[in-house]
Amino acid sequence: MEAIILAGGKAERLGDAAAGRPKALVEIAGRPLAAYQVEQLAAAGVDRVIVSCAAGQEDVFEAALGGIGPEIVAVGEPEPLGRGGGIRFAAASRRESGDVFALNGDELVDVELEQLLVLQRNGAAATITVVPLRSPFGVVDLDGDVVTGFREAPQLEGRWVSCGIYVLGDEALSRFPERGDHETTTFPELASEGRLRAHRHDGLWLTVNTPKDLRVAEEHLAANPGWPVRSG
Repeated sequence: MEAIILAGGKAERLGDAAAGRPKALVEIAGRPLAAYQVEQLAAAGVDRVIVSCAAGQEDVFEAALGGIGPEIVAVGEPEPLGRGGGIRFAAASRRESGDVFALNGDELVDVELEQLLVLQRNGAAATITVVPLRSPFGVVDLDGDVVTGFREAPQLEGRWVSCGIYVLGDEALSRFPERGDHETTTFPELASEGRLRAHRHDGLWLTVNTPKDLRVAEEHLAANPGWPVRSG
């Protein structure tokens, strides 16, 4: 099976912490961020990973991520195409048709990728991973005008957001935009047709955008040596 990693991020908000690297190659616990994703994909049976990156960075990605297991093929976008366009452009470099994993290159997530395939093979055109939506603010609980408690950034019951980890079939890929975002075009169309499935994930989801995010990711890996755990 093949996978696509979106890795066009410039790490602008990470500043000096990025050390001039593309965001997906920023080091966490001594390894590039995307290396953890390649390991997870390998554990799920992926043997070829297509990295969608900025033009001119192909050799950097292939050198940094090669040797982990899967074949690494970096595809440089001739111009910024957006997330949907980037996936579609990279998908043209697949060797085989059929389902493909796609994920963002700037995240640490412990999703059970095999579970997405179970849903996908039940008649879906695409399967997405959703995580509980958390309030960006602390919440005050009230009983009338009496304050009964405080909750810091709680989960909002019944609300879910896409975390950017998918399994995509050939039909879904053919309907991705050449430029732009698939989550505002292709996915709403598939949802209206009843052909989009969702895997609920309530575990780790860390997006590395800022020095604070980088510190949280470092702390997670320090507390969980050997992460990610490989599938049996």
